[in-house]
Amino acid sequence: MESYIRFDWAMKRLLRNKANYAVLEGLLTTLLEEKVTIQKLLESESNQEDEFDKYNRVDMLAENSKGELVLIEIQNNNEYAYFQRMLFGASKLVTEYINRGQGYDKVRKVYSINIVYFSLGHGKDFVYHGKTEFVGIHEGDVLELSPFQKQTFKVDKVSQLYPEYYILKVNDFNRVAKTPLEEWIYYLNTGNVPENATAPGLDAVKERLKLDRMSREELNAYYKHLDNIVILRDNIETERAEGRAEGRAEGRAEGRAETQTAIARNLKSLGMSNEQIAAATGLTEEEINKL
Repeated sequence: MESYIRFDWAMKRLLRNKANYAVLEGLLTTLLEEKVTIQKLLESESNQEDEFDKYNRVDMLAENSKGELVLIEIQNNNEYAYFQRMLFGASKLVTEYINRGQGYDKVRKVYSINIVYFSLGHGKDFVYHGKTEFVGIHEGDVLELSPFQKQTFKVDKVSQLYPEYYILKVNDFNRVAKTPLEEWIYYLNTGNVPENATAPGLDAVKERLKLDRMSREELNAYYKHLDNIVILRDNIETERAEGRAEGRAEGRAEGRAETQTAIARNLKSLGMSNEQIAAATGLTEEEINKL
């Protein structure tokens, strides 16, 4: 049995408590490679009304000590337009967290952290980082900030002003955890913490997210949550399998129809009557007349 509570459940029930911020701070510090302190949690779209999203997805919006916005989202099942969803979420934050009439220099930095338990896109890695850069189409140089802009905005690169995206494809992790980030991915994937883990925040996971700290009622709700995730995944896989089977059946039927049509054309070119062609191919005389 897994020793620790799954991260998505913890985000729903436990990590919103300020006493447990150390877990989130540890993940963000490891991922962003700089010390992250969460100042407060903000309103996000976590409380889905849709029964599917209730188990499929959870998100949390935090503000760090620099006033930057960090959106952490977990998605359990496949969503073909998830890349666009990431863009929408980050863009929405940019527009929501600036007051009308404020200058563009007040636009907040946004980090979009996406933990996905499905195969998103096509790639060999299990952690991806996306950022915005402007590259010269003739010289190939990266457009830089002016000295005044660097001093004003307290950043070194244009990309640091724009939303940044991280995608953690945790199901694709199948190796021994050797780095702090891999230790976190291992936990997100398995629900267990590597024995000698040193990554920031995992000590807090060991201390505060143990299953044996949950009451019987909490455990029942937790295991029901896990069961619902499995059921949702099974339903989706069943629908996909049925869709593939229907597609193959339709393809075979279309293939047979095309073959019969080709035969009918050949027989017609040989001068056979429509009645004879119909008997040989199964097409109606009306269909044969249209050839």
